[in-house]
Amino acid sequence: MTGQRKVGFVGAGRIGEPMAQRLLSAGHPLRLYARRTEVRDRLSADGAELVDRPADLADCDVIVSCLYSDAQLLDVLPDIMRAMDPHTILLSHTTGRPETLDQLAEYAREGRAALVDAPFSGTADAVRAGRLAVYLGGEAAHVSVARQVVGAYADPIIATGARGTALRVKLLNNLLFAAITQVTLRGLDAGRALGIDERVLLDVLAVSSGGSTAARHISARGGAEPYVAAVEPFLRKDLAAFRDTTAGLGPEVSELLAIVHNGPMELGTAFEKGVA
Repeated sequence: MTGQRKVGFVGAGRIGEPMAQRLLSAGHPLRLYARRTEVRDRLSADGAELVDRPADLADCDVIVSCLYSDAQLLDVLPDIMRAMDPHTILLSHTTGRPETLDQLAEYAREGRAALVDAPFSGTADAVRAGRLAVYLGGEAAHVSVARQVVGAYADPIIATGARGTALRVKLLNNLLFAAITQVTLRGLDAGRALGIDERVLLDVLAVSSGGSTAARHISARGGAEPYVAAVEPFLRKDLAAFRDTTAGLGPEVSELLAIVHNGPMELGTAFEKGVA
């Protein structure tokens, strides 16, 4: 495959739609499966070819999936995997369980599954700026092709090793982020007890050694309460995936989980109930 890749796309939501727009702007012919009429209309106007079934993406060079959860992957992607051409590479941006990719691979024709896990870190604005951080796990040849496609909206792009390693890296990153978030929220509680205004403390953390990415995100959201409301559903999903992926590992993992479990953001139920 040379030149611009024919790209299939599924999952054109808050993050996925600007990805699709960047792919079109980069000159990739784009075939799109989307359920929402307004998304179909916008991306069709930008030049995307619309299809009525996920399986209609199966003969593209690369298929980009930006679905939300493992459940959505297992609902939408098996039809694509069954019909996928032998040369086609499917890359999944979903942060979830590596085992889900193994399940999807079982649907591939002739036992051949060119799957790349491609979780990311960043926002829709980062996509629009071409600055999304993307991690790629898979066979070297597949990762090389995936890099050329996601380069339309991603920088940096980090190859992590075999399929599944990118998801493990992202899940561990999210666990660390959740732990730092919990500590930072405790710090804001301590500040209030000391008579320090939350906004003042966040301004100090923005320029001081006690600050962190979590503190910057809390500040950008306007404080602890709106921040927790925005990120808690995503952290619950990802931390439940981490728990399942690392079941039976040693104290290094369990100690991190304990920090997350016992913080002011009530994430413990994600482990207790297996929230996905």
